[in-house]
Amino acid sequence: MYFFYFFLSGFISLMLVRKHVLLCLLSIEYMVISLMFIFSLYCLMLSSFYLYIFFMTFCVCEGSLGLSILVFMIRFHGNDYLNSMFMW
Repeated sequence: MYFFYFFLSGFISLMLVRKHVLLCLLSIEYMVISLMFIFSLYCLMLSSFYLYIFFMTFCVCEGSLGLSILVFMIRFHGNDYLNSMFMW
């Protein structure tokens, strides 16, 4: 039950804090961690952790993709502001 509140607080922080890419990525990772806890409890009841390993693989790929986008933005724009992405 508490993990739903964790997910909801991550979603609210994602909607309210939209200035930096790093803060958005941290909010998304917080949501993913809460989903991972929920999913681990579900897999514990089913006693099947293959889906959990599959989900963890996607979470790691999502995190590395977000960090590579952050490094790309800092190299080409000089900062990680979301507003600088849409200005030509």
